[in-house]
Amino acid sequence: MMKTIKRTAVLLLTALLLVPCLSGMLAAPVQAAEVTINVYNWGQYISDGSDDCIDVNAAFTEATGIQVNYMTYDTNESLYTKLKTGGSPYDVIIPSDYMAARLIAEGLVQKIDFSNVPNAAYIDEAYKNPAYDPTSEYTVPYTWGTVGVIYNQKYVDEADIGGWDLLWNSKYAGKILMFDNNRDAFAIAEASLGYSLNTTDEAELRACADLLANQKPVVQQYVMDQIYDKMIGEEAWIAPYYAGDFLMMQEENEDLQFYFPEGTFNFFVDCCMVPACADHKAEAEAYINFLLDPEVCGENLDYLGYSAPETAAKEYMDPEMVENPIAYPDEETLSRGEAFIYLPAETNQYMDALWLEVKTGGDDTVRMLIIFLAVVAVILAVLLGYSLRKKRRKARRGTYARS
Repeated sequence: MMKTIKRTAVLLLTALLLVPCLSGMLAAPVQAAEVTINVYNWGQYISDGSDDCIDVNAAFTEATGIQVNYMTYDTNESLYTKLKTGGSPYDVIIPSDYMAARLIAEGLVQKIDFSNVPNAAYIDEAYKNPAYDPTSEYTVPYTWGTVGVIYNQKYVDEADIGGWDLLWNSKYAGKILMFDNNRDAFAIAEASLGYSLNTTDEAELRACADLLANQKPVVQQYVMDQIYDKMIGEEAWIAPYYAGDFLMMQEENEDLQFYFPEGTFNFFVDCCMVPACADHKAEAEAYINFLLDPEVCGENLDYLGYSAPETAAKEYMDPEMVENPIAYPDEETLSRGEAFIYLPAETNQYMDALWLEVKTGGDDTVRMLIIFLAVVAVILAVLLGYSLRKKRRKARRGTYARS
């Protein structure tokens, strides 16, 4: 119903986007002939023209002439690794709040020139100067959302729902999915044990790891984007995931339901940033500005199911979406949400080690493979060092001979 109501409006919007002079809200003018920007975003996280909705990237190209090379990742940590290792010159990235703070702290992103992003004026006060970017110099909010539990009402007893403990229920062994990243997985364990989602206490983190290890026998698979097909196709019946994605999934399978677990759950903001390695900063800022246009933002998030950080965008959204208690929970529900913060490096390293232990614990084959690969890496490093020393000795001998 949501998609059919707005089809005419979408066609009109696309036509208007072809005439930037009609609106001062479109991307700031950029003198760019045949420029292509690299955008790195989460999977299933932008309206792509499906179901007669706006194709955001195509509309941006039509309005500005700037091409978009669009790539996706499935965890904040994989995004971080790409940036840290210098894998690709991305122009726009969209990390979550705690990862944004880490990228700022490590100098992997640069300040945004807000003269190129006039639509930032539409951002609600609640999303300005956040803890992860206190001066709002590096980030622009893209969406906000929450984490809860998705379940299939055909197979899951209503008496079993309500808490995070459904993810440990042996009655559904082999039909439960779990997050395949340590921050989200540990957050569920932390909430279950009554800890802060940002604890740095090693004893508490160890307790969380033990709880996650106890869950492993009932887990079908650790996943991220794969949750769509598995839950929609009823290959799995229970999974923790993001509320916005659930709203898209439910349109494909009406038996899927969602609830906010009792106690604490994660509240997050995903934001646009420009990496330090960006080749096209001004064009990247034009893209960010375009995403903030109230019409574009409204149509985009109406399709995604995620929540808009600007009230003006709601005027262009289906009223059913704006009033949906999953997309826009009431204040009492939101008060139970806790945002992630950037944890100290030693805490991240400890969680990494614990998470590896959880996923490989009891699996001698995997453990031996890890040890074998570590030994091989050491041997290769030694051989490489020996080879380089040998080459340097030869080079020195050649120098002496010439002299």
